[in-house]
Amino acid sequence: MTNRTVLITGCSSGFGKLAVNTFRAGGWNVVATMRSPEKEAELTGLEGVLVTRLDVKDSQSIDAAFEQGAAAFGSIDAVVNNAGYGSNALFEQSPDASVRDIYETNVFGLMNVMRRALPDMRERGSGRIVNVTSMAGLMGLLGNSVYSSSKFAVEGLTEALALEYKPLGVRIVSVAPGAYLTTAFGANTDNYIESGDPQLVEHSQNVRDHFASIVSGGTPQDPQEVADKIYECVTADEVPVHNPVGADAERLSGLIDSLPSRQAFVDAMEQMLLPPAG
Repeated sequence: MTNRTVLITGCSSGFGKLAVNTFRAGGWNVVATMRSPEKEAELTGLEGVLVTRLDVKDSQSIDAAFEQGAAAFGSIDAVVNNAGYGSNALFEQSPDASVRDIYETNVFGLMNVMRRALPDMRERGSGRIVNVTSMAGLMGLLGNSVYSSSKFAVEGLTEALALEYKPLGVRIVSVAPGAYLTTAFGANTDNYIESGDPQLVEHSQNVRDHFASIVSGGTPQDPQEVADKIYECVTADEVPVHNPVGADAERLSGLIDSLPSRQAFVDAMEQMLLPPAG
């Protein structure tokens, strides 16, 4: 059994739970964190897995999770920031409280975890941090503008930190999944698509109906691809700073790179994503 240990946030479902099992299969110890560990049955009791509480908005719970992980397994060699919060709404439909909740989890919460992890990694001169973002962090996703902006923030933060910490032996990268069934977010999503005046509600519905007509059909993507990419980003000797994963995210990234300017990309998205004028 390796003595390497990874701490992963948001392990109660989706990519986080898959990542726990992927790292465990690779011989890693895993500190599997979530807001309500008492509800977890599948991961609890597995050899090499410590299930414990961590709320990214609660610094005391972050400190406690790192301390418990270190007590159980030794140093934390890698961190996967997977916890996330979603939003389905046009900007005007998004209440201020919802906007702040999304940023508290997706941006400031992620920062809280990194503030706890980085000093130890820097002192050792080694460590990996993977920030799970989204395809919505590569493009301005209409109908999910606030969520999209939070993921853009994390992509920019990751890029800056990758440069800041590489000379100190710490590698920081992002993984940007495309559309997977597990990214429906479930309970961790605000839905305000029917909020606002009649014009706003009608526009919101038109945008969503048109988008659904574009992406409907096709073979669902396997979320294990994301867990495998996270594992690769932690274990491979060299990986890019930005890592789109999934056929749709990879196509989007390729399109962005192939066009002569960002405005050309925005123009292409307008033609594709906006519903025809009534």
